[in-house]
Amino acid sequence: MTALPDDQTLTEDGLSATDNETGTGRILLIACGALAREILALIKANDWSHMTLTCLPAKYHLYPDKIVDAVRDAVEKHQAQYEKIFIVYADCGTGGLLQAECDRLGVEMIAGPHCYSFFEGNDTFAEHDDEITAFYLTDFLVKQFDAFIWKPMGLDRHPELRDMLFGNYTKLVYQAQIKDAALETKARACAERLGLAYEYRFTGYGDLESALAAQS
Repeated sequence: MTALPDDQTLTEDGLSATDNETGTGRILLIACGALAREILALIKANDWSHMTLTCLPAKYHLYPDKIVDAVRDAVEKHQAQYEKIFIVYADCGTGGLLQAECDRLGVEMIAGPHCYSFFEGNDTFAEHDDEITAFYLTDFLVKQFDAFIWKPMGLDRHPELRDMLFGNYTKLVYQAQIKDAALETKARACAERLGLAYEYRFTGYGDLESALAAQS
């Protein structure tokens, strides 16, 4: 079982594929570092021992223009070792370019516009008609709120920018993958820091679980 590094390492460096076994049925999952904990939990719970995980740095969440090239490089690096590769990225702000590159490479990717959608379930998420003013956090983003939201937006240096940056949002939606009172308390505090109403949704793993099951 792949050992899980801390969240800071997943943010900056990602996760290397440490299982180098080859053979029939071996599947490599190439994912965002922000999904590492959830994917490894699903692999363990379902005994998907034929699956190996490697993750790109979660910080690419902030720079989606880097995702396509990084995914391509990862596929080309590992494709000779595995029978199948599955990309555990949604579109993630690439404007369809990631799907086009996956099609070119002949690999599948998880469906959805972003992880907030597939965690809730793409069909369920699409039914919301009031989400344009919602700001989302997952378990990982709650834990890494300062690294992904507060500091990159300059709010640690210029808190007066908050209302300008978040003035068009009305609520923060915490999509929880696990039930953790400490994370919920932190998520509520994040909403207060951003001046937004707070909404809690327990999503579990949503379409992430069914997408991986379909590959197994």
